[in-house]
Amino acid sequence: MRMVRGFAVLAVATASLAAAGSVPAAAPVEVGQAQSNQAQAKQADAPWRDVTPRAGLAGWHAVGGKATYAVADGELVGRAEISKTNSWLVSDAQYGDFIIEFDAKTDPKLNSGVMIRGQSRPDYRNGVVFGYQAEIDPSKRAWSGGLYDEQRRQWLYTLGRNEAARRTFRSGDWNHYRVEAIGDRLRTWVNGVPAADVVDDVDARGFIAFQVHAIPDDEAARHPEARFRNVRMITDRPARFALPETGPATGSATGPATGIEQQGWLSNRLSSGEQRAGWKLLWDGRTAKGWRSAKAAGFPKKGWSMANGLLTVEGAGGAESTNGGDIITTRDYRNFELSVDFRLTEGANSGIKYFVDPNLLKGDGSAIGLEYQLLDDARHPDAKMGRDGNRTIGSLYDLITARNLLDPDSPGKRVNPPGEWNRAVIVVRGKHVEHWLNGFKVVDYERGSPEFRALVAQSKYAKWPNFGEWEQGPILLQDHGNRVDFRSIKIREL
Repeated sequence: MRMVRGFAVLAVATASLAAAGSVPAAAPVEVGQAQSNQAQAKQADAPWRDVTPRAGLAGWHAVGGKATYAVADGELVGRAEISKTNSWLVSDAQYGDFIIEFDAKTDPKLNSGVMIRGQSRPDYRNGVVFGYQAEIDPSKRAWSGGLYDEQRRQWLYTLGRNEAARRTFRSGDWNHYRVEAIGDRLRTWVNGVPAADVVDDVDARGFIAFQVHAIPDDEAARHPEARFRNVRMITDRPARFALPETGPATGSATGPATGIEQQGWLSNRLSSGEQRAGWKLLWDGRTAKGWRSAKAAGFPKKGWSMANGLLTVEGAGGAESTNGGDIITTRDYRNFELSVDFRLTEGANSGIKYFVDPNLLKGDGSAIGLEYQLLDDARHPDAKMGRDGNRTIGSLYDLITARNLLDPDSPGKRVNPPGEWNRAVIVVRGKHVEHWLNGFKVVDYERGSPEFRALVAQSKYAKWPNFGEWEQGPILLQDHGNRVDFRSIKIREL
């Protein structure tokens, strides 16, 4: 059997792949032999260039924390030291479009990663390294291959919804990575399994860098290491050698499939992958089309603005729905996945409601529906009201407290501070509902279950019959008297 570095090009058994030094994906999907041979030849003839750091580290420089870097037996070895900041070995060269492959092995206690199109500017946080990072994560959450936006937006894609990629990483052993950075699309594979597919247009060019994560005092005595070897790149028209699209399977005879969900980070635009998956923009980025007042036929004449790609609810002293009032979609939704990027101001309160009944409350106050809470927990008093934090950001307001459900070693929520963007996702499949915040699942419940009804009975919604159990309803953005910006509001019906 021939191998294309790190990827099986023919259907093989797990044992054969392991013996060849590669970790297998799930059972490959058979395709035509001609297609297999064509893909195999294309990868074999690719203009790879070895960029593994050499002794002396010419062409590279270390920045950030106190980790040391050296080359031993053809491997780059990064050794962690106590530091409050992460350490990086940064390439002097800058790259635009490229494909990179490498093998990585880290101590089971040491987080690491490889920066893709990395950035560093004196005017941004005193020159700290920031940008896209292909994650190396030996922790229990196992998000290796996820894409992290270092020192900026945090996770662009965790592996919280990619179980196949989570299973393939081998903690404490060598793992093979492939990253394609072509145009505005970033794709990652770990041991032949597709991990992340992200479209983002923030950085088109930058350096590559090898990370050694900062460690606390109790790890210092062990001096954990991150090792890298066989680092190679294609920089000459890499799109010719990108791995093919093969649908929803986890592997094929032409290489690993890329049929995983694509994460779009384009402002008020949908990537081609999102369009194929059925996503639609709920706000077009310019007009009030598709939206109206929750308590009137038209769009509010005050209290809301649309400019520079932002849909903004204006500040009005913190009063609930007394300025422009809430806005709702002009149609109802039943089973859906909703994604909303939002930016709080200091002390802000707002919410995203679903299964709303705009006819229940005609007087003062916000329309009635299930609410994904948007709140500056550190500054708004509502965070300390309710029960056990069930009015904090990401929570099912006044019912279920948002908690990090995906990361047992670090259970805190991941929230970017006021002035920076966060992403809220709501998934509804029949009675089952999930809240996600910045790539982390934070709420999981069943509408109409005995547990749900017991929570409603203890809440401010107890007086509304069948609250939260209506079959369908509009989506609502709340006016709570504080300025909040929204953009990239999109939905797909399931």
